[in-house]
Amino acid sequence: MSRDLQLDLIFNELVELLGEAYVSTRQNDKLIYSTDWSWMMQMWLDRGHTHTLPDFIVHPASPEEVAGVVKLANKHRLPIIPWGGGSGTQGGAGPVFGGIILDTKRMNRIIEINETAMTVTAEAGINGTQLEWALNERGLTLPHYPASANCATLGGYLAPRGSGTISTKYGKAEDLVVSMQVVLPTGEIIRTPAVPNHASGPQFMGLWVGAEGTLGIITEATMQITPLPAVRLLRAVLFDDLSRALEAGRRIMTQRLEPMVIRLYDPNSTRKVVKRVLGLDLEGAYMVLGFDGWPEIAAAQEQRAMDICLELGARDLGREPGEEWWHHRYDFYYPPLSLHLPQMYGTTETVTTFDKIEPLYYAKRNLIEQNYAAWEVDYIGHFSHWFRWGVMLYDRFVINKPPQDAREALTLHNEIWTRAARASLAYGGMLNEHHGIGLKLGYLMPEQYGPTWPLLQAIKDTLDPQGIMNPGKQGFRVPEFLSQDSEFWQLDQETKKLAMEQFPMRNAESAD
Repeated sequence: MSRDLQLDLIFNELVELLGEAYVSTRQNDKLIYSTDWSWMMQMWLDRGHTHTLPDFIVHPASPEEVAGVVKLANKHRLPIIPWGGGSGTQGGAGPVFGGIILDTKRMNRIIEINETAMTVTAEAGINGTQLEWALNERGLTLPHYPASANCATLGGYLAPRGSGTISTKYGKAEDLVVSMQVVLPTGEIIRTPAVPNHASGPQFMGLWVGAEGTLGIITEATMQITPLPAVRLLRAVLFDDLSRALEAGRRIMTQRLEPMVIRLYDPNSTRKVVKRVLGLDLEGAYMVLGFDGWPEIAAAQEQRAMDICLELGARDLGREPGEEWWHHRYDFYYPPLSLHLPQMYGTTETVTTFDKIEPLYYAKRNLIEQNYAAWEVDYIGHFSHWFRWGVMLYDRFVINKPPQDAREALTLHNEIWTRAARASLAYGGMLNEHHGIGLKLGYLMPEQYGPTWPLLQAIKDTLDPQGIMNPGKQGFRVPEFLSQDSEFWQLDQETKKLAMEQFPMRNAESAD
């Protein structure tokens, strides 16, 4: 049977399952859904190349319809790629082998707001901001405030283990989820236990939180909510020395003062990003501190944190610059202030323990600044999601005059990212903290996990025996029956291979 005839038959089956209005094969839809917000895919289109397009875009309205699409995909051995808001930056939603894009946004109902259990249950396709508005009307909040909230979905919060602005106090998306409904790769619909913490066997909800659609499709989630705080106290301080600023953050966290936010900008970010967005002409390490809750408790926590900062040499800048940051905290990520083509950029963020974060930061900064000066490189970073054991580094490289040739540009992009990611690993960091692995970083997953990687691959093979769920992502093996003749896929793998051969894994002593 010819592929065109097979696709015609599949189209008819999908229409019967979902209705004609919810199955698209229009060329403009295919083009739109062929790329998420990753630089590599955006660049590829900008240079006039069309990478592999999906065969179908479907819009199911229920878990049962999702299950029907998944079973159909299994029958025809067709890739299926879950799609929320398309705001991912790692190529995790790109249909690199064609197949079915499954857009979840019709599944957007709030099922229950339970003010006794302090939970909200909603379908995975609901928009994050719209969910938050509904909670705010009742004096409640889902304390997960990512910069992508205006376009991301609830499922998109969970799929890459996302962090929000106030995760330092309230936790990441994975810490807020109570239970989930999931459609497995073979089409069964399951629910995880109604409570997340117990002694009744292992906690297996983590199989889908962070799997980016490679192990199943999240269709519904119950999340922890909290009352809107009575006050939010914001303040800014400035350190001359980044090391002292990091120590201040460490003490605030290990003394359990519960800040809702610590946002620490390195001197390069203070000089360039903070000045551009907030209009503050400062030199040093700029830190925003935030505390929320009952006025007397938040004030006491803030005062103790300020004592720590002042003891370590910080200058108190007062409330106004802290409040300005809070009100403009998302401006960094939207036009005209956000990074955009023709610049080349990548967010090579990582997370590690307090004892390793400073050497890791300098190793990556020195590596990029010393090796890519000819490309007019900028290295900027901030420390934005803090834990009681460590902190994440949200660092970026920016090439202001990148190559115009698509192949040369992608080669350079992969080279820089490979070297930066391997420096993170060499200094005890992870490949990523909250943007996910996607297409971009999958080839390094076996290096990160070492002897445990075959166990993860075995889980994938067991849950998804045909390998149809979001293939090519997270480093999982691509099934042989899938064609790998996509120009973008071939080039991406080719340049990653080149980068890995050119820059083999090095030990901590040589990583800088």
